[in-house]
Amino acid sequence: MTQPGKIVCIGRNYAAHVREMGNDLPAEPVVFFKPVSSLIGPGEAIVLPPESTLVEHEAEIAIVIGRRLRRGTRDEAERAIRGFTCANDVTARDLQKKDGQWWRAKGCDTFCPVLPTVAEGLDWRNLEVIGRVNGQERQRGRSADMIFPIPDLLMYVSAAITLEPGDLVLTGSPAGTGPLRHGDVVEVEIAGVGVLSNPVRAEAA
Repeated sequence: MTQPGKIVCIGRNYAAHVREMGNDLPAEPVVFFKPVSSLIGPGEAIVLPPESTLVEHEAEIAIVIGRRLRRGTRDEAERAIRGFTCANDVTARDLQKKDGQWWRAKGCDTFCPVLPTVAEGLDWRNLEVIGRVNGQERQRGRSADMIFPIPDLLMYVSAAITLEPGDLVLTGSPAGTGPLRHGDVVEVEIAGVGVLSNPVRAEAA
């Protein structure tokens, strides 16, 4: 997988996660961005910044775009999917609440671990993502449980922003997000894709 031109993310796309965060179900997809500078690969460390005391994992299914999509129909949206990979929407939860805008909470360096493997030919209706910390399962969600199905997300985003080949679209996190601490190892697994594993460390003084 080549470096994406942009990383588009969806928030609050699983009802159980929306409830655990104390939010209302969204009427439309909640969209935000992560900068490309937040991207890291497997085995690279998620670095806990000193500005935050509550950094959490968010295991997610990521779409890799295979063809240009602008105001796509549902069929065009499905055809624009090259494949899927594992991603971790690492979030500084305290900064998310403090700032209002999510640029810092979601966009810190190392806050977007992604597995470079792209699994093609998978059915978007039948994907399952699992999040683990230190080998213990914290999250499990299925694409069938999403509030907004994957083609609908691509249609919504492409109505405003052209999606280009190589772009990543993160599709939201299931319930069970929780804190990461120095020394942890966090994993995101999608059957048929692989396992993304990253150590966690505090930023050196």
